[in-house]
Amino acid sequence: MADWVQLIALALIQGVTEFLPVSSSAHLILPTEILGWDDQGLLFDVGVHAGTLCAVLWHFRETLRSWAISVMPGSKVDRSEMWAVVVGTLPAVVAGLVFKDVIASDARAVPVIIATTVIFGVLLGWADHRAKRNNNATAVVSARHALLIGLAQALALIPGTSRSGVTITAALFLGYHPASATRFSFLLSVPVIGGALLLMVASSTGDVGAIGLDKLIVAFVVSAVFAHVTIRGFLYLLERVGLLPFVAYRLLLGLLLWIWLTPGL
Repeated sequence: MADWVQLIALALIQGVTEFLPVSSSAHLILPTEILGWDDQGLLFDVGVHAGTLCAVLWHFRETLRSWAISVMPGSKVDRSEMWAVVVGTLPAVVAGLVFKDVIASDARAVPVIIATTVIFGVLLGWADHRAKRNNNATAVVSARHALLIGLAQALALIPGTSRSGVTITAALFLGYHPASATRFSFLLSVPVIGGALLLMVASSTGDVGAIGLDKLIVAFVVSAVFAHVTIRGFLYLLERVGLLPFVAYRLLLGLLLWIWLTPGL
């Protein structure tokens, strides 16, 4: 029973935090560090990442359909947003290949998570404050800006940074409306999650015995459902209250983790 509780809780965490500016990787590491939960294994990671990927693909199904049409011979459909996503993805791919060993070990420490949670939370709040003067909610990210946002996305390989948080922050600093920044951040997640999923599948033996097919399916469904709800909910909150609640959450989380790490205070 405890295994099922842990599996469902971690799948829910992955689904909820993948697209929020709070760092999904940090929230998956912390239960292991604080509660002593066991690692659910590579196939669990495959299941929950497949769930979040399906959620974002479904949300942007019309956009992706338009992209597919745009690459057909003779098509006059605009490809600028698609190429911006391609350009924005490249820095993270390079950084992941170069620094993967460091990120997999030293960068997963709780003090690192505390620092990145607070620092990038402050930057998100600053960017959100500056963005209030911009009213263009439909701007398409340019290729040059996509590269800069992609360079920022590479920082999200460090747990606690948040891929969605740092890409939204970068886009806001570049002058984009929060709606445009969030849309581009979510679209960037498609190749990033898809690439990570392919790497995990390639590294897996394909044996579901370690987790069980039933648990794998549940992890996928829970992650997909909560990711879909989170995407819609985040866009609703963004329009009405902005990013301040997520900034406050990051600062509070960083403070609580710091207090937990220094019990002598």
